[in-house]
Amino acid sequence: MDFALSDEQLMIQESAAGFLAAASDSAAVRAAMASPQGFDAQLWRQIAEELCWPGLMIPEQYGGVGLGFVEQAILLEQMGHHLLCSPFFASACLATPALLLGDNEALRARWLPELAAGSLTATLAYRENRDGWHAAEQPRATRDGDGWHLDGIYEAVLDGASAELLIVATRDDAGALRLFAVPAEQAGIRRQARPTLDQTRRRARIELDGVAVSAEQCLHSDGLGEALLDKVLQIAAIALACEQTGAAQRTLDLTLAYIGERKQFGRTIASFQAIKHRCADLMLAIECARSASYYAACVAREALVEDGDAQLAGQLAEACAIAQSQASETFMHCAAESIQLHGGVGFTWEYDPHLYFKRARASEQLLGTPSWHRERLATLILETRP
Repeated sequence: MDFALSDEQLMIQESAAGFLAAASDSAAVRAAMASPQGFDAQLWRQIAEELCWPGLMIPEQYGGVGLGFVEQAILLEQMGHHLLCSPFFASACLATPALLLGDNEALRARWLPELAAGSLTATLAYRENRDGWHAAEQPRATRDGDGWHLDGIYEAVLDGASAELLIVATRDDAGALRLFAVPAEQAGIRRQARPTLDQTRRRARIELDGVAVSAEQCLHSDGLGEALLDKVLQIAAIALACEQTGAAQRTLDLTLAYIGERKQFGRTIASFQAIKHRCADLMLAIECARSASYYAACVAREALVEDGDAQLAGQLAEACAIAQSQASETFMHCAAESIQLHGGVGFTWEYDPHLYFKRARASEQLLGTPSWHRERLATLILETRP
């Protein structure tokens, strides 16, 4: 395994950083927050058509670029750094892995080319437990001849109001979990945007009322739904960790810029030893989060391809737990410290630290809390002891 970025990966990083610095600056983020969709549709078309980011890790046979999850992790770090408002995370980090890891080839051939082109946005709908992971209870899938009827409610679906394809998690009469691909405009689906703390990332309430689906719309064979959903969420949690790492770095950068200008007692506060120590602690935490996230991204890359390294792919659960707990806590700590080191202006609307603080708090609950991931890691370690 290589622990340094290749020349091609460095080019992706540099081009993404340059593009997002101009296209997703503070003014653009605030404009997207105030828009009905929650993102700039023209910017999304540019990202899809010119940069081909939605299809980065989709195989070439489905119209994608055919790169791996590490390249996507590089993009996610830059997206977090610039707080990009877009449907990328829901489409590329939730829905796309679900289709790739499912064994329904017809659904992959049907939906992946549109996802790769960016002409379709998608998301994954599931009920969460109090720790942010998928709950045991999900909406019902009732057998109706050769198909199913879906009934139930999802309270907080990422980009649920704007996504055009829904991957929905349900439980059948036997208690088995099933994932179905359902067009969002299908009869019986009602969607309502929900106000949230983080205005840069929209969520929605989705109600299924007798939604008719066929057996061909199921992503997997019988008995594989539980494992598929868990694996998809692990990969999404790693993606989130990469994004959080980039955002944490940005909060430190904002802080360093501010304390380098603010003066107290005739000199900048950046010259105070206590301030230096606090910033050094933040930098160390970010580097730890970055290392954990990129290692987990390497593991996810192997887990997403059929001919991947099985031994490395087997570490997915552990790598996910380490990366997510480290990155989530680091981002939250950096965002809180940024507001405090900004002093009184840290809470004001005109400055950006509050945007990152809200994203940090919301992301902390999105795909498993840090304490839940640490508990899961402890369980995995203890269960594998001889």
